[in-house]
Amino acid sequence: MQVAVWDTYVTKKNGSVMHFDIIAPSAVKDETIIQEYGKEYLKSKDQPKQLLTSKECSFCHIETLQQKFEDEINQNGYYIIEMENCN
Repeated sequence: MQVAVWDTYVTKKNGSVMHFDIIAPSAVKDETIIQEYGKEYLKSKDQPKQLLTSKECSFCHIETLQQKFEDEINQNGYYIIEMENCN
């Protein structure tokens, strides 16, 4: 399966910047859907009201899905790779 990587930077309530990638099937091209995935993730990190638009979240590249992410993408439609300041 080919997936799209969406590079995302969101300013947290404390002013630090979270960096994470949203991994979704490459067929999902609607930025609104990708942003909703990011908003769901932000809720899970107690950051539900933080701004997430095309300015914070942009398409990066297409790659082959890593097997370890397949179950979560099949279940939820996306996967998050935490990069910086996500905890």
